[in-house]
Amino acid sequence: MSELKTTDKDQSALAHAKCILNRRKFLMYSGGIAAAASTVSITLFDGTAQAEIRKANVQGYPRKLIAKLSELKDHQPVNFNYPDDGKNSQAMIVKMGNVQAGGGVGSQRDVVAFSYICTHQGGPLQSTYKHVADQRVMGQCPLHLSTYDLRRHGIIVSGQAYQSLPQLLLEVEGDDVYAVGIMGLLFGRQDNLIA
Repeated sequence: MSELKTTDKDQSALAHAKCILNRRKFLMYSGGIAAAASTVSITLFDGTAQAEIRKANVQGYPRKLIAKLSELKDHQPVNFNYPDDGKNSQAMIVKMGNVQAGGGVGSQRDVVAFSYICTHQGGPLQSTYKHVADQRVMGQCPLHLSTYDLRRHGIIVSGQAYQSLPQLLLEVEGDDVYAVGIMGLLFGRQDNLIA
């Protein structure tokens, strides 16, 4: 059997590899250290095991009647406020002419509701709903030209915005359409629900 000869360069590379962590090893080691630190900190304080468990204060969205399915006309938005009548609560519901949308309700899944306030700097989006072929958008915002795709949960299509347009969650009961929540944060609010 012949012996492999190692050069000084090979030995230097091996020594270097011993003291250098790759990304995977770093993440594994740091995760282990974080878990150990959190375990230790829990056991250092008296009474930790008997800590009182408190219930979370969960505030539910109001259920609000906003439209009748039979009264909605294709491509004619209906305005309303949700979840309250406070600042930046202006919204619209629209039947998008048999083009199915994420979060859509009704037999064609083409009825959706969105906030009228642009997520970038709060520009007004009233009267900016457009439909061309199978495209359904809101925008352009008059401030910085942000445009949102209403078929895909209000995702940003163009412009300066970096968040989707808040979509209102809808429920249908018979002919009644109710707003029951919001997916996303209304512009200018720290919480969608004002206490």
